[in-house]
Amino acid sequence: MTHPGVGPVVSLAYVLILGDWRRFPRGKQVGSYLGLIPSEASSGKYQQRMGHITKQGNGLLCWLLVEAATTAQRYDPSWHRQYVRLSMNKHHGVAKMAIAHKLAVRLYWMLRSGKNFSQVMERGSHAGQSVFSHGALSGR
Repeated sequence: MTHPGVGPVVSLAYVLILGDWRRFPRGKQVGSYLGLIPSEASSGKYQQRMGHITKQGNGLLCWLLVEAATTAQRYDPSWHRQYVRLSMNKHHGVAKMAIAHKLAVRLYWMLRSGKNFSQVMERGSHAGQSVFSHGALSGR
């Protein structure tokens, strides 16, 4: 709950819906599990088409993350720049989903590392990830 925009409802829903965070070795898989990534229709190595956002995740958590991301982008200058750039070039809905995806991954890293928002911003979002080596997480 130390992250701007994330209150008791968002944090509780995130932890309950995500479940055990150790089953996700990377933040990319968290975004996929929550349905915050675009679908892809690729043909070989020559053409890559990204489609609409997949509807595979939990709808309530997706909505909560979009609302929290709208608030969070006001407090993080790099997120705000990305939001403004995407909303000018694409659509504001695309920009909101992109920031919601970034928020979901950052919350995953905060949960995984056990750090609060100020510690994450001080050291970076992926600081300390070598402590959890991929072999230790996957049980190898």
